[in-house]
Amino acid sequence: MDGFARMAGGIGFIKRLLGNTDGEQPSVPHVQTAQGARMLVVDDSPTICAVLGKMLGHEGYAVSKATDGESAIQLARDEQPALIFLDIVLPGMNGFAVLRALRHDPLTQHIPIVMISGNQQATEQFYVQRFGADDFMKKPFGRDEVCKRIEQLVLSGRLAVRKPSEPVSVPLLELSEEALAAIPDIAMPYADEVHAIAPSPRPRPGLQMAHSVY
Repeated sequence: MDGFARMAGGIGFIKRLLGNTDGEQPSVPHVQTAQGARMLVVDDSPTICAVLGKMLGHEGYAVSKATDGESAIQLARDEQPALIFLDIVLPGMNGFAVLRALRHDPLTQHIPIVMISGNQQATEQFYVQRFGADDFMKKPFGRDEVCKRIEQLVLSGRLAVRKPSEPVSVPLLELSEEALAAIPDIAMPYADEVHAIAPSPRPRPGLQMAHSVY
């Protein structure tokens, strides 16, 4: 049953990527928080930071980024973001340790935090030990999923609601149009690992090459 559920979930995800199918209703605009609200993205993957930053920028939010736990804590203290997207698997200080530190600090304990991960073991651990996170988002995810997480926090009162009179104004991003277009629209787990793998040399006769996929 678990295998079937995973397969069904995968089919549903592919359908969402391909667009409206089987009579599904198109996605409707989500309730969002205040225009220009600062979001902090914490992930050791530059690609995930870029993808999530692009998604949030298109919704009219200002974005700060950190690639490790220590930097994330300092940025959270200094900038007081409206929301933090925090990856669980980080080098050195992992996401759970960062979450605990933020929740024990009077300067940051009020900030809503959405944990993110593409690691199944970390996902299961999250549901066993939440440590005060507000929500969880599993990779891969798209812009619609990010907006849903923000909407839930607005509806629960954790974030202020965007006024109808506030037009969506995309902040100036420090990237050219070509660079923005090159950023994917879906945040995939281990995205940087794919680009980091160099082409394998052609095996010589009589030798076998073993490959491991993680």
